[in-house]
Amino acid sequence: MIPNVPLPADLLAYDGSGIDGGLYTRVTGWAESAPHWFEQLTRAWSAYGMAVFALLMLWAWWRARAADSAVMARVLASPLIVVAAYLVNSVLKSLVEEVRPCRQLPGSFVVESCAPVGDWSFPSNHTVAAFSAAAALWYADRRIGWVALLAAVLMGASRVWVGAHYPHDVLAAALLGVLVAVPLALLAGRAAPLVDRLRTGPLGPVLGAGAV
Repeated sequence: MIPNVPLPADLLAYDGSGIDGGLYTRVTGWAESAPHWFEQLTRAWSAYGMAVFALLMLWAWWRARAADSAVMARVLASPLIVVAAYLVNSVLKSLVEEVRPCRQLPGSFVVESCAPVGDWSFPSNHTVAAFSAAAALWYADRRIGWVALLAAVLMGASRVWVGAHYPHDVLAAALLGVLVAVPLALLAGRAAPLVDRLRTGPLGPVLGAGAV
């Protein structure tokens, strides 16, 4: 168990424990009873699992080389969509200023070190990035989209399991990630004419010849 540190009363911001603090405590209680190997696996996934989405984007790019230009345009836009969702999420975090559960609920079990004061909890950055990536990839390649969606669900769940977020932090982030990503992914398809032109130039070998 990694000890959490309560936040001084005079520095408290928004307290989200009244929403689902009980569920958070139950989940982290399960984490405390889990085998050590599972704790380590979940911690590693929570910390480094975002790299999987980068690999999925590379896979989507490889497959899009033989697809039409609208698909390639959406694949190329997917990292930018994740950045856009992350920025929107960061603004919302700074507006709400919800205290991390590991500081609001002293004595609760946490797998991951408690974030420093001022690193707010709502919504979850990891989760919004994961779900925005999954939504963007869904509109580019359904097969990869399904894999990304499963990875996003596991990422969101892991953030509660390790004690970093309340469940509502994760649910709100998932919704926000999808709401930001879907219109941007659809809009990205309109860049197909640009991809068509780029495919006939020096970037042709990178972007592929497109569907026959």
